[in-house]
Amino acid sequence: MKKLRLSTGLLIGLCLSAPLIAIMYLANVLFALPFVPFDLFDWVSRVLPGPVITFGIDRMIDAFILLNINVADNAKTAERSIALLQFLGIGVVTAAIFYAVLSWRRLKGDTLTGLVLGALFGFPLVAISAAISQSPVSPLPRLAWLTLLFLGWGLALAYSYRRLTGMEAVTPPPLESAAVEKIGRRQFLIRLGATTASITVIGGGVGAVLAAAERRQLAAALDASMAHQAEGSSEMPFPNANDPVVPVPGTRPEYTPIKDHYKVFLRTEPTVIEGSTYILPITGLVDNPLMLTLDDIRNNYPSRDQYVTLRCISGRIGTTLVSTTLWTGVSLQKILADAGVQDSAHYLYITSGDGFYETLSLDLINQDERILLCYGWDGNTLPVDHGFPLRIWIPDRYGMKQPKWITGIEVVADDEDGYWVTRGWDKIARAKATSVVDTVAVNNIITDGDQRRVPVGGIAYAGARGISKVEVRVDGGPWQEAQLRAPLSETTWVIWRYEWPFQAGDHTFEVRCVDGQGNRQIEEEKSARPDGASGIHSRTATLNG
Repeated sequence: MKKLRLSTGLLIGLCLSAPLIAIMYLANVLFALPFVPFDLFDWVSRVLPGPVITFGIDRMIDAFILLNINVADNAKTAERSIALLQFLGIGVVTAAIFYAVLSWRRLKGDTLTGLVLGALFGFPLVAISAAISQSPVSPLPRLAWLTLLFLGWGLALAYSYRRLTGMEAVTPPPLESAAVEKIGRRQFLIRLGATTASITVIGGGVGAVLAAAERRQLAAALDASMAHQAEGSSEMPFPNANDPVVPVPGTRPEYTPIKDHYKVFLRTEPTVIEGSTYILPITGLVDNPLMLTLDDIRNNYPSRDQYVTLRCISGRIGTTLVSTTLWTGVSLQKILADAGVQDSAHYLYITSGDGFYETLSLDLINQDERILLCYGWDGNTLPVDHGFPLRIWIPDRYGMKQPKWITGIEVVADDEDGYWVTRGWDKIARAKATSVVDTVAVNNIITDGDQRRVPVGGIAYAGARGISKVEVRVDGGPWQEAQLRAPLSETTWVIWRYEWPFQAGDHTFEVRCVDGQGNRQIEEEKSARPDGASGIHSRTATLNG
């Protein structure tokens, strides 16, 4: 029996695991069957301790910054890539270990051995997928499909082992040389590699095309379902359209296009909930438990529109994980009034379709009628990847406190730590005041007679507290007050503008702000964990004379 190198086992693992991923992906797109690489990644991200998850997120952000990659646009792509590499790595290493054991024990790699190998590799992954998968397919077909795939992987592994060790019934005649035998193994590896590449490219490519088409159809259907509600806000005049303070060229858009709005969710893929059958139960310590459809919420309660800036607590100073759009929904106060909250109740326990959960104080709800159950963004249906059919908005809080894909609200007596709080993040999560230098417009110098000025611009944000002042300093000099553009609402960021007398050379521009209550932003530099980043943002620019 020919002994195999470790590298051969790794190569076979790659050749068998890559098409396995492609087949699972195609089946996921065509028939909504589980995609185990993403299920595994989602499971790992839940069972790992909070500090480990935070460390991983921080290192990913470090890499993005080093490579000048936009975090908001590419974070999910990076997660999905890691999920694929994680599964592929497990498959490759597992195959190499199996090869080593078979060779060490001098086993034949027969059919039974292949089934055992497939079971050892696949059954833990099948169990994980069964526990966490969002697939709408009933459990029995899912189990049968994944079992078939992994047993097939094991049989293919055993077959390749037999071929490469010369124990398959295609061994060369006795008179053939060792060189001929080596060529036979090489031809087998070449054919296996070609087959692997074909299956992987075809399965992955077809799956990607179909997935893109499905996303477009879903988005169109959701927008059509709410076409009667309102026209897109981004196409309508904004309340501050006539404000004389004009954003400096290069400042981020005051109103974020939906496609650019940052998104953060627990899973590798967004949760999909069928709107036509959706029901929101409001239960617990209430006199009148409610079972509300989306139409009930839209038609039976007065709608409210609110321009909102939302920021992620994990974002660093100067982060792109902050965006502004128009939210449409109903006051949570109104719905709870119909439910009849009992005197012993003090909190809402809110659950989400992606496994997220959070507790919200009834005292806070009673104090602020702006807390909304939202079903619309930008005058259209709430997008699937931003929480359809319902998400909550709580003024003055980071996004980590605001559940999306809401599936249930229970009125309870006792407080309970939410999903991210149990993983070491702040329980209150009040949005800190922050300001950012978006641009030093070196190509838009303002000339006024003999004077030249450099426009500098950016944003400042302090939750629902508003912004009363923004100050800029250059090269460590005195702080100078900037102009403020009227905000879209009291709960959005403020666009600021400062014009600095031109001086050639390299210069550093810093910014700080004061919130609407007179509190200056925290200048001490601090990381995001556990209650949000703080510090002064700066930008360096070269001005050529």
